[in-house]
Amino acid sequence: MVSPVAETKALIFDVDLNAYDEKVIIASSQTPVLVDLWAEWCSPCLVITPLLKQLIDEYDGALKLAKIEVDEGENMKLAGRYKVRGFPTVLLINKGEELARFSGAKPLSFLREFIDSNLPQ
Repeated sequence: MVSPVAETKALIFDVDLNAYDEKVIIASSQTPVLVDLWAEWCSPCLVITPLLKQLIDEYDGALKLAKIEVDEGENMKLAGRYKVRGFPTVLLINKGEELARFSGAKPLSFLREFIDSNLPQ
């Protein structure tokens, strides 16, 4: 039996440019993926992270969370790929396509509404 902690860790993971297509684009054909583009120096990024993690637990396997630290290695190229203008930016990827996005720290109620209104049924 897999422990709940191990299951949560499988649903929340760090990803870089090299593994992005495999772990996000291809994997989103099975389970939608929230992509959190963040930076260590970004205060709003640090505020939203625990809320996103809480929601991954609440949605019980209905979606995953990929965390991309844009200041590591070549990860900023992913921000460029999606024409990100500010951090944090959160994308919802399903079947390889971006369904929706938002930028900035948001309250938990906004995050739930964002997921509920954009998550495929």
